[in-house]
Amino acid sequence: MVHDTAGAVFDGFHEECGVVGVYGHPEAANLAYLALYSLQHRGQESAGITSSNGQTLLTHKGMGLVADIFDEKLIRRLKGPSAIGHNRYSTAGSTMLKNTQPLLAKYTLGSVAIAHNGNLVNAEELRVRLEAGGSIFQSTVDTEVILHLIAASQAGQPVDRIIDALSQVRGAYSLVFLSEDHMIAARDPYGFRPLVLGRIKHAGKTGYVVTSETCALDLIGAQYEREVQAGEIILFDAHGMTCYNPFPRAPSARCIFEHVYFARPDSTMFGQNVYHARKSFGRQLAREAPVEADVVIPVPDSGVPAALGYAEEARLPFEMGLIRNHYVGRTFIEPQSSIRHFGVKVKLNAQADILCGKRVIVVDDSIVRGTTCRKIVKMIRATGAREVHLRISAPPTIAPCFYGVDTPTRRELIASSHSVEEISRYVTADSLAYLSEEGMYAGLQVNGNGFCDACFTGRYPLALGSRPKGSQLSLFGEQG
Repeated sequence: MVHDTAGAVFDGFHEECGVVGVYGHPEAANLAYLALYSLQHRGQESAGITSSNGQTLLTHKGMGLVADIFDEKLIRRLKGPSAIGHNRYSTAGSTMLKNTQPLLAKYTLGSVAIAHNGNLVNAEELRVRLEAGGSIFQSTVDTEVILHLIAASQAGQPVDRIIDALSQVRGAYSLVFLSEDHMIAARDPYGFRPLVLGRIKHAGKTGYVVTSETCALDLIGAQYEREVQAGEIILFDAHGMTCYNPFPRAPSARCIFEHVYFARPDSTMFGQNVYHARKSFGRQLAREAPVEADVVIPVPDSGVPAALGYAEEARLPFEMGLIRNHYVGRTFIEPQSSIRHFGVKVKLNAQADILCGKRVIVVDDSIVRGTTCRKIVKMIRATGAREVHLRISAPPTIAPCFYGVDTPTRRELIASSHSVEEISRYVTADSLAYLSEEGMYAGLQVNGNGFCDACFTGRYPLALGSRPKGSQLSLFGEQG
């Protein structure tokens, strides 16, 4: 799927956020910084790191990419053996520095910083209640609700206050908290968003890392231990690691779109390698929707593994018929003279030498509004391709997400109101086929139990709160 990092016409889902926490390592902030590099695909809007030197919390954050925000001098200033970090892509909150995480609060018992991946479906009602009680909010992100709930808690120990706060929220959250002398990780009882635990050695001692994906553990040399379990809260302090399971068990609702698109292909997500899962989707798609063709090409980068799987199963050549420009900035100036399909061509270019005269199968992970897909198909035709057959390695996206994914409204999702044949005509493809829901789970070799697939089915595993007036997307606030 092509993303609108260039500020142009690209339609589609937007990356969710990435979180990391490091405890018990003298270079904690540097490791957090490197982990955020690995998680850059989960959010490019802003990033931040908070460290603890045992006496105070030190924070630096900014707008843009990790490499643009931090340098060696800044990292050296973030001293201490523990740190948390966050990459942000907002799902409703405004793009501004005050919404950048980690968020920091100072209480009478000390300070706490928080980084959050997910979305709270009852954040609006909680905020109204808290403001009525005198709370003053500094941002528009739903994460701040948790900080105010902690402040209002009458529980004793910090971990008990966090448990008290989280018992009042509903929705998706993978969280890391940092205080002067401890770190806490938490995952919601449904397990919507991913969070993994690793260990890292230094000078014979063991430190701990929690992060959104295993690829971050790989980069910093941490050993993967396990997933943070749904509903689990883990305290890291001078005594080591203490695990709590304070909440009633809920039905598992892991986000299936992590396997379809979000996660990096080299990560292990919910116990399965993402690259192999996407190749399996492609193989299953070739079984379900074969077509006579000469070549299979992906829409890079996310369509590559599925296209490889499709080509292998169909015994057709695989080619990179579309070349992606990886160095497009967030904005660009379009020339006054007309350049056809300019917005797409900034990001992708079709290779006529590969496609001219060919019957082409194009594999992508989704169609959202359909506008970008239409431009890509027309661009391929302009190279002289004889036929263009579009294959999507997931079911049709018919419903918005309320658990931390930035999706358009239902009326903007083309598959919510149009048949496959109508979408095929709109994008000007010779044929169009989606992977079936059954085929998606067959590719994962699971029966579908334990996953949230609401974007494909409209079946929401967690009841939603009321949507604010004028909202085009999700419930109050945001979270990446």
